[in-house]
Amino acid sequence: MIDIYEKINELYDKRREVELGGGDERIDKQHQKGKLTARERIDLLVDRGSFIELNPFIEHRTNDFGLDEQKGPGDGVVTGFGKVNGRPIYLFSQDFTVFGGALGEMHAKKIAAVMDLAAKNGTPFVGLNDSGGARIQEGVVSLDGYGHIFYRNAIYSGVIPQISVIMGPCAGGAVYSPAITDFVFMVENTSQMFITGPKVIETVTGEKISPEDLGGANVHNSISGNAHFQAGTEAEVLENVRRLLSYLPQNNQEKPPVLDVEEENDYRPDLLDVVPFDAVRPYDVRKVVEQVVDDSSFMEIHQNFAKNIVVGFARMKGVTVGLVCNQPKVMAGGLDIDSSDKAARFIRTCDSFNIPIITFEDVTGFFPGVKQEHGGIIRHGAKILFAYSEATVPKLTVILRKAYGGAYVALNSKSIGADLVFAWPNAEIAVMGPQGAANIIFAKEINSSKNPELTRQQKIEEYREKFANPYVAASRGMVDDVIDPRDTRIKIIQALDMLKTKQESRPSKKHGNIPL
Repeated sequence: MIDIYEKINELYDKRREVELGGGDERIDKQHQKGKLTARERIDLLVDRGSFIELNPFIEHRTNDFGLDEQKGPGDGVVTGFGKVNGRPIYLFSQDFTVFGGALGEMHAKKIAAVMDLAAKNGTPFVGLNDSGGARIQEGVVSLDGYGHIFYRNAIYSGVIPQISVIMGPCAGGAVYSPAITDFVFMVENTSQMFITGPKVIETVTGEKISPEDLGGANVHNSISGNAHFQAGTEAEVLENVRRLLSYLPQNNQEKPPVLDVEEENDYRPDLLDVVPFDAVRPYDVRKVVEQVVDDSSFMEIHQNFAKNIVVGFARMKGVTVGLVCNQPKVMAGGLDIDSSDKAARFIRTCDSFNIPIITFEDVTGFFPGVKQEHGGIIRHGAKILFAYSEATVPKLTVILRKAYGGAYVALNSKSIGADLVFAWPNAEIAVMGPQGAANIIFAKEINSSKNPELTRQQKIEEYREKFANPYVAASRGMVDDVIDPRDTRIKIIQALDMLKTKQESRPSKKHGNIPL
């Protein structure tokens, strides 16, 4: 007679075997590298006791190359669902202690299944990546597995938030899944991403480079722009993932959660001291952001990449907003190739997930130079125009100081769909800066003058007074209001409240053809 308790004990024995992964020795090696196990990471990410595992007993079914003699509990990946700040998410966490986290047929099947559940339930999806890449012993089947994951990354893009956390190696084809997701986090010194590793590069090109210098967190956060966030430890990174999720809706049919905030005086007298009146003096636009948004609510994205533009999430009276801000202390806030890509990508992310976009503008123009022109600044700059024009969420612009040329148009002007444009009284809105314009328009007068330098200064001031002030643009309806800088927070909050029921559609089409 079968004893039911024997079967139950067998069940728990099997669960313990699965939860042990590759065993104590491999877990110790993982810890010695400063890395956590797959399950330890999940415990840090989700609310305590909320994780429910799916498909724990799946194993590979390959008999070649000795795999028939190797057990692989869970096939090297833990999948399931849990809650973050009380809201559900689906996730996977690759287990480096089992086959080095390498992806095979059943490993991929587990990930694809949980992605489908996330999409069906309109729930964010988080991937904790720590893998040696494709499982070579399984051949082309492992590559096919990657394809199933990439396909889901693509078709669920803009439907549910997708977040990738790189917590170890991520090489070869494996990097394309994170590249398609909305946000990528990396851990300093222990996570890397690259298509071809240092050994292959040395063999092919003769170049010698370490894995960290080739594809570490600092590289992808500051040079390539492939990653959005980095932190010194896995615990810090996972805490930042939890924070990011708090700004996002569960899916594209919802709005982000609104937090309760204490009532406060929204008048900001210190703003007068933040932005210098002199149009050429630099300042840190983050100080403007800090004055305008809810206290300690700004979460900057791509902080170390393309620093001439600042983007990130914040809250205004508890409402999530996306901020796109020129940074005058870097390249005078001019737009180049990388900053154009950074801004356009962020604008489209906000629009995908119903997050209002606020633009703080202080821009000299698109950055000049042969390298920029040959690198495709026309195509890259057009991405900003396309992204703003396509976006249907509430869109506000505040011109803090300068708004010159094509960059003025590109940065959410009324002509490309801004709902409201405010300008500070000292704002200069013109085809080009007064100095350059005066040198062209009044060239004859300046050159024929007995005192060319004095005449030049007089003509610069004449141009500034006649054309480069906000009231000219306001008289043509291109600026909705010229505001006291100290009222900026008040005006934005009022505008967001007015636009919270905004509905706008675009012509029916399959999708736009953004100049990638």
